[in-house]
Amino acid sequence: MITFDIPEPLFFMKATVTDALKTVVDPELHVNIVDLGLVYHVRVDHLNKCILIKMTLSSKNCPMSDSILSGVKNCIIRTFPDYQAEVSLVWEPAWNYRTIPEAGLRKLRGL
Repeated sequence: MITFDIPEPLFFMKATVTDALKTVVDPELHVNIVDLGLVYHVRVDHLNKCILIKMTLSSKNCPMSDSILSGVKNCIIRTFPDYQAEVSLVWEPAWNYRTIPEAGLRKLRGL
């Protein structure tokens, strides 16, 4: 018999949410918000049918904030039509180029 240890019951759903969020692209930097490191936390509240995203933007005065936040909500609703999307903007830790994961840096460099 093969057994699998899944560290978290909603692991696969969270992974699907993260993959879906990769379709949301920062219109100024032309890289998706996950690879830019803008998404800090994803939580699935299965009981209340809600997906909670904790994220930041490249700056508090980001001119594309409404577009990005709408993109995040639409992405979640499109991928999980039975769920609501809640997006919380946080400013700590502050985002900067040093916080971008390697995948995002490669995309910014055009590699």
